[in-house]
Amino acid sequence: MKPITDLILDRDGTIIVDRHYLADPAGVELLPGAGQALARLASAGVRLHLASNQSGIGRGRFTEADLRAVHARLEELLAKFGVRLAGVAHCPHAPEAACPCRKPATGMWLALARAQGLDPAATAMVGDKDADVGLGLAAGLAASILVLTGKGAAHAARMGLAEPRGPWREIAPRAPGQPHLLARDLAGAADWLLARGAGAREARP
Repeated sequence: MKPITDLILDRDGTIIVDRHYLADPAGVELLPGAGQALARLASAGVRLHLASNQSGIGRGRFTEADLRAVHARLEELLAKFGVRLAGVAHCPHAPEAACPCRKPATGMWLALARAQGLDPAATAMVGDKDADVGLGLAAGLAASILVLTGKGAAHAARMGLAEPRGPWREIAPRAPGQPHLLARDLAGAADWLLARGAGAREARP
């Protein structure tokens, strides 16, 4: 496997506490250890990107302006750890719209890949839902990682995956739809990626 130079992250339940239809920036709260984990990856030269299903827009629960305000607050919190998101994509559609950008479909991956010049063989996906894993698998990314934060424990159970004894566990052999890695949280995912030489040869500014 090539060193991972780019990581696509789900937002709710992966980086921040999952609050249903989050529309208020005051509700943005980093999960424990998430800022530090992303800082370690960024320091190694890994570019970080966000891909988030936001069906609350399509369902009329909040607006694009609300989403921008929430994202601005997320960026403020990450900046305290020296972390910057290189690329951001979201799907505003309700599931019934069957759009090509809603995870696990690959529309957000394609948009990020075009805008950021991403190589699927050097990109990983991490999230707390089967849709996140599905995007990584459908796009042919180097690794799909399921974290147990947010809804991750429930999704892992549905996939027949037992919790890792340590921070992470590689899934081998893998059944269809299963991730390459099961991690307790972003810190565990970062441990695994960095142990495998994730990052650019020289850290990006």
